Amino acid sequence: MTRKYELILDIAGVLAANFSPFFWRKLSEDYDVPYDRLTRFKKEIREELWTGKLAEAEFWELLCKHFPAIHREQAKDVLLSTITPLPAIQKVPEWSQYANIHLLSNHRIEWIRPIIDPIKKHLSSITLSSQTGYCKPNPQIYKLVHNKLHHSNNVWFVDDQNKNFKEASWLGWNTRLADENGEWIHDITQLLTTDTN
Repeated sequence: MTRKYELILDIAGVLAANFSPFFWRKLSEDYDVPYDRLTRFKKEIREELWTGKLAEAEFWELLCKHFPAIHREQAKDVLLSTITPLPAIQKVPEWSQYANIHLLSNHRIEWIRPIIDPIKKHLSSITLSSQTGYCKPNPQIYKLVHNKLHHSNNVWFVDDQNKNFKEASWLGWNTRLADENGEWIHDITQLLTTDTN
């Protein structure tokens, strides 16, 4: 089937709830660890965690080494429990009738597999920072996705952060911010399903 659009979707804040900062606040409360110390740790390991240079097991080891009061398995359960589907994920099967759907996200496959497995058959490609070694807004990760597109016309990219749009615009992608009220879902549905020819 020839589809008219290419739709590129972020995961956190678009298809699934963003576990940060809830996860870090919860750790601070549950284990009586200063929140500012946790956020400093998060910033220090961010790049290595999201680009896959730091294995998931190493992340948990480092976290518990820096904060011995934290119980690893309980903390892991808290993190996974916060990554829940958002309403837009229900629209993916419908959208896939009109667009080739691509995922582009700074994330770990270990943490979002339960989210993407149910919609996998509707996806044309999945590009994750932890598997590519690049994080948005690094131009390289956008180029990887661009090379997977079926065509370069009518490309739309939805992300929950404006800072991730610069590189997308340079590639000629249209951009739409995922607002918290979910108005973007209606806009994208209308865009894809309204035949303007």
